[in-house]
Amino acid sequence: MGQNEMLEQYKTKFAEHVKVLQDEISDELKDIDSSLELNQDIWERKDYEGNPGGGGITRAFTGDIIENAGVNTSLVHGAVSESFAKQIGGTDNTMWATGISLIIHPRNPRVPTSHANFRMIQAGEKYWFGGGADLTPFYPHEEDMRYFHQVWKDACEPYGHYAEWKKKCDEYFVNHHRNSEMRGIGGIFYDHYNSGDLESDFNMVVDISKHFLKSYIPIVKKRMNEEYTPEDEDFQLHRRGRYVEFNLLHDRGTHFGLKSNGRTDSILISLPARCKFSYAYRPNEGSVHEKMMENYYPKDW
Repeated sequence: MGQNEMLEQYKTKFAEHVKVLQDEISDELKDIDSSLELNQDIWERKDYEGNPGGGGITRAFTGDIIENAGVNTSLVHGAVSESFAKQIGGTDNTMWATGISLIIHPRNPRVPTSHANFRMIQAGEKYWFGGGADLTPFYPHEEDMRYFHQVWKDACEPYGHYAEWKKKCDEYFVNHHRNSEMRGIGGIFYDHYNSGDLESDFNMVVDISKHFLKSYIPIVKKRMNEEYTPEDEDFQLHRRGRYVEFNLLHDRGTHFGLKSNGRTDSILISLPARCKFSYAYRPNEGSVHEKMMENYYPKDW
């Protein structure tokens, strides 16, 4: 089998894998929240030259436990602008990409928000994998934070990437305009990954991607019925505002989707249904929320 034929085969397999993952995660959310309502869109796009350029499946969820969530897959391809091709490091003005992107915003502020994505991209003659998973808690349950990181450490252990990918995550999900305060407490993040062994890279990314449910769902089940205070909710909405700031100002995935003529609502589904901006916000001195603020900087979990 030639290299190009092998690449096409793995592109197809990865596109199939993310759809399976989409179904598994969707089913798990519905099991947790019986009130969950699904708005599913199957959409198509045009490429830079106006030709058919693929599309995707957007699943927008709303419910009593899961306030809003998006579990999306896409497969897009075709011509891109010369400037965009240079930006992503392509060798010509064509692009192909498939992946899953998900964001879960629970209603209860004792339950963390979580985000993950796993993707495969080809730009001209180059191809690579990217993705990761991170957690944004609003309450200082340190055992939950340690558990989340331990799952991803165990997932990455056979491949030797945890320390490197944790560091990249700590450095990426950061509001640099907020004194380098992180969006959450990190996780793992990798981009432009290509070791030169396509089969090995594919198997690794598929294996790691299967750990999302284990990393997050037990935390949701553990905390979703906890009582919370108005102060807890106020802090959650404030931190969601910081989440919005990062996604709109810094997130490369948001910019990639918009510049590749993706579907705007499917890209911005990462935003929480509710948030707030509080001028010069500071949590009450000595509160659990002041303690939580200490965790939005890199730590060895």
